Amino acid sequence: MSPVHRAAGPLLAVTVALVLADSAVVTLALPDILRELDTSVGQVAWVLISFNLVLALGAVPAARLPARGRAAGSSAVGIALFAGASAWCAVAGSIEVLITARCLQAVGGALAVVGCLELLVRLYGERRGVAVWATAGVVGTATGPFAGGLLTELISWQSIFVVQVPFAVLAVPAALAVRDPAPVVVGAGEGWVPPERDPAVPDRPDVRPNITLALLSAALTAALFLLVLLLVEGWSRSPGVAALTVSVVPIAAIAAGPLARLLQPSEEGEVAVGCFLIAGGLVGLAIPPSSDLAWTIAPQALVGLGLGLTVDRLTARAVQLRRPRAEHAGWTIGARHVGVVVGLAVLTPVFTADLQDAQVPAQEAITALVLDAPLQPEDKISVAQALGGALAGEQGQVPDLGPTFDAVVVEPAERAALDRLEADLDDQLERAATRAFRDSFLAGAGFALLALLVVLVPRRRRTT
Repeated sequence: MSPVHRAAGPLLAVTVALVLADSAVVTLALPDILRELDTSVGQVAWVLISFNLVLALGAVPAARLPARGRAAGSSAVGIALFAGASAWCAVAGSIEVLITARCLQAVGGALAVVGCLELLVRLYGERRGVAVWATAGVVGTATGPFAGGLLTELISWQSIFVVQVPFAVLAVPAALAVRDPAPVVVGAGEGWVPPERDPAVPDRPDVRPNITLALLSAALTAALFLLVLLLVEGWSRSPGVAALTVSVVPIAAIAAGPLARLLQPSEEGEVAVGCFLIAGGLVGLAIPPSSDLAWTIAPQALVGLGLGLTVDRLTARAVQLRRPRAEHAGWTIGARHVGVVVGLAVLTPVFTADLQDAQVPAQEAITALVLDAPLQPEDKISVAQALGGALAGEQGQVPDLGPTFDAVVVEPAERAALDRLEADLDDQLERAATRAFRDSFLAGAGFALLALLVVLVPRRRRTT
């Protein structure tokens, strides 16, 4: 066996993880993209939405080639397109170019991810191949924000896309090394005969796990997207600190597998518990007592455990033993990313409106703090005027008051009082931001509870 063939399985699994990580990998980079490409909040949101929307719509059509026995070629083409589009994202000089490149990334990703399932099954067999494919997707989904935030902090947002290129380039020959089945004689010419199917398993998509995956993906958007926005924009943490904070989710997701094997719950019970844990974790993120990062650890652990207990189990149920396998994988990928788009479409306006509504009471509290500060009257007026300009210029966003206070000149004896006022105002703004995100986290928990209801509804017995 050649080295390329031996490395094919791991490289194909990494490709699946990269594609699904891209659904949220740029979350922590959005503020830098917003600033460097001189764009609007609405436009920069499409860097996320466009990828997920195109992947959701393209997954089922992309599955037709591997479903007809052409997985190696279609996967190689998809991986190559994904690599090229990733490189284009890295050099994009405008938001329009970046969004266009993200759409092409998603087209290539759709071809790659459904084709890789067929190739992994050929390498490892049905059960293990599907398990590797599903696990790679879970790891990619969970680690996307963490990896993107770390790269943004250490290098730049462009590096998020640059690092994907060599992995994808290596995966192209790995895909081609897994040969497609030879055509066989069918009637008057050559054709392809699909593998034998289990007559007890219907060919139509399994609706229940796909709906559950869509609802859970909408819920997980709150944990993987809104949480990092709260950390960076609401609590003024750096992308690096935010990335390390949200690393709790992938660690817990990876730990969920050994925990499930130890406890050996039923399949339905495992998924139900996972849905409940995700809902509970999101409720915990909605009501932290303060902006101390420690208060996010336990809720994130619950979300990560829930992610690890649900997504790969539901994915395997929706795909395993169903034919054509690639088409069922397409339905599953489509359902997951429709859920992400729905989550972004529902949750983003909620927290944006709540953030806007929180501005008036926050400004009133800031005014009271300034009036009560132990400063000279003329210094209070100077601080109030500077803060008024800063707050007016940040409508719909949480302002950074650091530059404003740096520009205020006071007597040395009053410096400590001014620093105390700045800390009090930052604390007030952090509390206002936390309240603004509360309803969105609770809405995400609602999606997880809806998923739980879908799991608990009794299955209709099939008549023979």
